Amino acid sequence: MIVPVTFHIPAPLREFTDGHSEVKIANSPTMLADALSALWILYPGLRDRVATEQGEIREHINIFIGDEDVRFTGGLTSRISPGSEISIVPAISGG
Repeated sequence: MIVPVTFHIPAPLREFTDGHSEVKIANSPTMLADALSALWILYPGLRDRVATEQGEIREHINIFIGDEDVRFTGGLTSRISPGSEISIVPAISGG
């Protein structure tokens, strides 16, 4: 049985996911980079908002697998398991 990985999409990025707040990736990727690649196939407009031209996560974007910030778990090589919940969180700045 394939257990999908779920991406949680923040409101500012939903215009690139046809308004969806959640996107499920059914192929059970094992690394964050693979999950993101599958997300880009479904919603290519999202890629430039989350990743740089070199394929790295933009510095103003935080990605969490569960409660773990991927900056501390290996970045794009962070391991994910079936059923993982991945949150894309743009940094909020203000003054």
